Parts: sequence; structure tokens; C-alpha cells
Amino acid sequence: MLNLENIQKAYQKLSKVAHKTPLAYAPILSNQVGYSVYLKKENLQVTGSFKLRGAFNKISNLIEVDSSLKGVVAASAGNHAQGVAFSAKHFGIEATIFMPESTPLNKIQGVESYGAKVVLKGSSYDEAYESALNYAKENKIEFVHPFENDFVMAGQGSIALEILEEIDDLDAIVVPVGGGGLISGMAVAVKELNPNIKIIGVASEGAPAMYNSFKSSKIVNSKRVKTIADGIAVKNTSKITLDYIKEYVDDMVLVCDDEIATAILFLLEKQKLLVEGAGAVGVAALLHNKLDLKSNSKVCVVLSGGNIDVTMLNLIIEKGLVKSYRKMKLVVTLIDKPGALEEFSHIMREAQANIVQIGYDRTSTDLEFGDAHVSVSLETKGKDHQESIRAILNEHGYSFKEEH
Repeated sequence: MLNLENIQKAYQKLSKVAHKTPLAYAPILSNQVGYSVYLKKENLQVTGSFKLRGAFNKISNLIEVDSSLKGVVAASAGNHAQGVAFSAKHFGIEATIFMPESTPLNKIQGVESYGAKVVLKGSSYDEAYESALNYAKENKIEFVHPFENDFVMAGQGSIALEILEEIDDLDAIVVPVGGGGLISGMAVAVKELNPNIKIIGVASEGAPAMYNSFKSSKIVNSKRVKTIADGIAVKNTSKITLDYIKEYVDDMVLVCDDEIATAILFLLEKQKLLVEGAGAVGVAALLHNKLDLKSNSKVCVVLSGGNIDVTMLNLIIEKGLVKSYRKMKLVVTLIDKPGALEEFSHIMREAQANIVQIGYDRTSTDLEFGDAHVSVSLETKGKDHQESIRAILNEHGYSFKEEH
């Protein structure tokens, strides 16, 4: 059973290995959204994610039941894998982790650093999951599910106990939702200790299975998932977690990839926190006014993980700079003659636009003979500055188009 007693037992076990992660007031975010916002920084957890809690509690229980346990199997896109690998190493047993073939290298290396064996199988989590189940059955090894298990959910629920130890008069706790293990464990703990606190889940529009199931009060699976929040990219709804969510969770909302990316950049720039897509969905919901709460409500947001792929982070930063008018990408048509590029550079200098990247193309099929395309990336100082750059280009008779 998933109940407060078992969550408290999990908390005691985890006190030996897991960090009691920081819970801090976020003044900049609070001022921007109109709530008193506190951030629970599970991105600073051992292995970089809350998943360690559930994996450790489950494997600890397996060891208690069978002290001769030799190993475990799991399937994961990254965070659960590292939690299982860390826990297996702690208890001196083997771990075999099945991961999708598209898993970023940093997550594979993170799992292997704890001594686990990684098997890349399939193009999605679901295919890796099926392979892991078959392997566990054929080799008679225990399978550690990432969320559909009471011991796993109890471990995740320990986060709620840490939060309520520090702040017991919250109006709401905002939790990322994929398979539902985290929000199930936390909701059970919170509602037994203080039923007045609202539990609000946030899912990605690109992986809305649990959101749709919650709103319909029945299982609604997704045909496909596509989101930058890979930690909550779950295709099929678990009946086990859905039952807990229907009973204990107050509301659930969706955020899109652009909103998640904005939140990642905000946390990096304003809060000095590196958070992955799944970990940023709660802040995305706040920044884009998705929560139905009274003004000045006291809200805690769980930043569930920080294991973001560097390539994805670079893409998010680039897009964020363009979206916030701090970067401008242009393709400008010049006459292909000596001095034309120098003249263009001089005009950009007058416009106080710093050229950070430039390319020259005189062979494109859409060019007239005697013309060339110059593609430039400019550092700019806001929307008004970009308007002045457009005006200057038009004034000098340049033909140009913008890239986004």
C-alpha cells in the first residue's frame, strides 16, 4: 500500500544516501508571477534527479525480502536508469539498464559511471521497456519499474515530507507528471498531513496521456509522444498511478515545448539553476499563467531533475535569445563586388549591432547573377533595437529576410 507510514519509512531509508535538497524562496520568479514561489531543487539530488529516491527504496525492499539478490533490470530514458544504477552499486548487486537507441550520450555515460550495463534497444522508451521485461523474465531477474510500484512511489513521496518540514502553510505544490509516480507519492503524503494544500500536476502537451486520463477519469493513451521534456515523455497511462491521482490530485495542466524552453532559460539566467525539460514544467506553468490560484498564494514547485543534454540546452538558449530579441538572424542580399561586405559591416557597426556569425553565398539558385547572400547572426539589445536595424537596412536599400 502507498500510505503515509510507508512514505515515512522510505524517508528514513533515504536519509542515509539521498540529499535533503534545498528548498528556497525565488524572489524574481515570485515578483513576475504574483505568487510567493519556493523551489524544491531535486535537480541538485544525487544522480541529478528525484528518481534516485524511488529506485533506492524499491531495491532496498528487494534486498530485505531476498538477501541473495544478485541483480536488477530497468528501462529508462535516463534518470530512473541512473537511480537504479546508483542503488545497485550501493547494495553491491548488478544492474542491467535498457535505454532507447536515441538516448543522449551524457545519460548513457551517467548510468555506466555507476557500474551498470547499458543495453540500447528500440527507437522509443516503450520498445526499450518491452525488451527489458523480456530480458528480466528470461533471466529471472527482478524488474524495477520507474513509477508503477508502491515502493517506488513511496520513495518519491519523501520529497513531500521534506517540503512540509520546512513550510507547512503552503497553498499549492506543483509537480511534473509523466507516468505519475512522483505526483502519486507526493499527493498521498501531502493530503494525509495537510489536505488543504492543493496538488497540481503539470504535463507536456507532447505527452498528454496522464492529463487526458485525469480529465476523462479513465485511461486515455497517446498514439505518440514528442516533447523536449523527455523525462515525462510517457505514452501509456498506468492504471495504478491514475487511481491515486484521481483520488489525491486537485488539478492538472499542460504546457507546450516553447513554454518549457522559456522556463529552462529563465531558471538558468535568473535563478542560476540548470534544469531539464521535465523539471522545468512547473515553472513553465507559472510563467504562462496556467494555474488557477489566488494572488499571493504560497506555492512550491518541484524542479524534478537537471540532467539536460548539452546539445538541447544549446538549442534552447539560441531559440530563447532570438525570442527575447537579443539575437537576430538575417539573410541579406548584396551586390557581389569588392567592398560590398565591408560596406554592410560598416552599416551594422553604425546600427550598434555586433556580428557574431557570418556566411557568404554567391552560388544559391535563387540568386540573380551578380548578387550574393550574406547570412548573419547579430547580438541585439531588444525589440526597439531590432526595429532600428530593419529601418537602417531598408534606408540603404538592402533586400533581406529574417530567420527564426
